[in-house]
Amino acid sequence: MKLDASNENIRIGNTDCDYIVFGSGREPLIMLPGVGDGFRTARGIALPFAVMYRSFAEHFRVYVFSRRNDMPEGFTTRDMADDIAYIMEETGIGAAHVFGVSQGGMIAQELAVHHPDRVKSLVLAVTASRPNSIMEEALGSWLVMADEDDYKGIMRDTALRSYTGEYLKRGLMINNMISAAKPKDYTRFRILCKSCLAHDAYDELDRITCPTLILGADQDKVLGAEASLEMKEKIPGAELFIYEGYSHGVYEQAKDFNSRVRKFLLRQLI
Repeated sequence: MKLDASNENIRIGNTDCDYIVFGSGREPLIMLPGVGDGFRTARGIALPFAVMYRSFAEHFRVYVFSRRNDMPEGFTTRDMADDIAYIMEETGIGAAHVFGVSQGGMIAQELAVHHPDRVKSLVLAVTASRPNSIMEEALGSWLVMADEDDYKGIMRDTALRSYTGEYLKRGLMINNMISAAKPKDYTRFRILCKSCLAHDAYDELDRITCPTLILGADQDKVLGAEASLEMKEKIPGAELFIYEGYSHGVYEQAKDFNSRVRKFLLRQLI
């Protein structure tokens, strides 16, 4: 299979944005990552990312967009969605299937609500339409650790909240290795966390009319399973699948996660 992966960058306003492109398919698929983008953007990781998500490469031309590199204080998920719409225009993507994970799912909601002509179908994975007590506690603790320059603490807490079972040991080991490369500052990460806590698209979800798949986890310690259930109630015709025995990192841990997303997206091509 030809991955045809490349690292790209685009000017946006007075700053720029890193993104990845891979796949040989004709249909555009946009993937939007979570707040981890606050520490590391898509810059330079096209090939390993493409290998990880190679099951999408045959039928889709995949774009993985980071947030803009310079974000002002108070930048919102709506602003981030507007950026995606702008980049789509600039790169010639008329409309795309959109797959958002965690905060990426929040941005995807805003894109589908305010730029419906840009979204063919929508996958919302372990995300939420508005803050809840679980999210406030999790992200609040990360913000405190950021203030204390405790990057290792953030990585450890992220693993503990994201993984279950034997996979947790692997997650702790990987995040412990990542924590050795402490960021220069936490400004970007703080802005992303705060934008999650300010995100509230709940009352507008009924404006989403494209085919939608919602994927949650019953032990999600970052956003909670209830967040997926209430999105299902608000988005017309949305499909919902809740993974049992998994937490927020289900998209990395569950072996059938990518295939489940792929099957849904392929149904939209028929």
